Amino acid sequence: MSGLNSIGLGLVGDIGGTNARFALVDFDGADPKLIEPTSYKGEDYGQAEDAVEAYLDKMGVRHPDQAVVAVAGPIEHGAVQFTNSDWKLSEDSLRRAGGFRTAKLINDFTAQALAAPRLVPKDLRQIGPLQTSGEGDLAILGPGTGFGAAGMVRRHGVETPLTTEGGHIAFAPFDETEIEILRALIKEHGRCSIERILSGPGIEDLHLILARIEGREAQALTAKQITEHAVAGDDCCKATIDRFCAILGSAAGDLALALGARGGVFIAGGIAPRIIDLLEHGQFRARFESKGRLSHYTKDIPTHVVMNPHTALIGAAVAMTPDGKAAIS
Repeated sequence: MSGLNSIGLGLVGDIGGTNARFALVDFDGADPKLIEPTSYKGEDYGQAEDAVEAYLDKMGVRHPDQAVVAVAGPIEHGAVQFTNSDWKLSEDSLRRAGGFRTAKLINDFTAQALAAPRLVPKDLRQIGPLQTSGEGDLAILGPGTGFGAAGMVRRHGVETPLTTEGGHIAFAPFDETEIEILRALIKEHGRCSIERILSGPGIEDLHLILARIEGREAQALTAKQITEHAVAGDDCCKATIDRFCAILGSAAGDLALALGARGGVFIAGGIAPRIIDLLEHGQFRARFESKGRLSHYTKDIPTHVVMNPHTALIGAAVAMTPDGKAAIS
């Protein structure tokens, strides 16, 4: 791409189990701007560094000043082994691959948390009662190839992201059907985390297990096929996604309680926007609120689905700014 000078440019990335997204960030103006966000399929590249190099080659940029890449997995000593892929990445290897002066890895849902307070109405779809987010803390969570979760602590105008691996909290069944789902998944995996259900692979397992419990025939389908068929009105697939939405509501409410997220809960990730109408008209919000003696607590918390696919890139750009407070356009 012509007209770009590497001086004043940074690279932001969002690398998950399926996709790797990148954008350049221009710091020459008053506020940094995302330039040409682009998505790549991870399976097309041998390692994460190859995808980084492919994007920089496409953009015709050499040696941007800095990079911040959001990654799906816990970061230890500046390196990550991705939870849902064979890729590994370190800050040193990232810096060498792109010729950056500095390179930093952050958790992908930490990036989502950094972006959440900066999202505008067009980026969001509210689920449930029309409530206004207060100044309280936030929870950000969501299903994709895996299940991520993070918090945002807000005190006296200071925002502090809370990095977690909350997607690996144990699954808590709500009724007899979900107890049977738990039994089946324990038999298969030995332990059942939220991610075992609330993820792409989880949808595929849930589809078969739920049909078996309910005495129905179900064809093995991909998560993409199940969601598409559900949205189109297929009864079997809709039963799967309806149950998925209900479990997502329970998990979101549990995390709202755990994080004290009275300022709002944001559902990020690639799956929720594709099933947005089923989320809105299903049991998501009822299960979010159904917390026994604390139901009054969750009833007052707004829930939003993040519709903008580039929010982790926005969060990475926020992490790149000196004070972490810049607006991103």
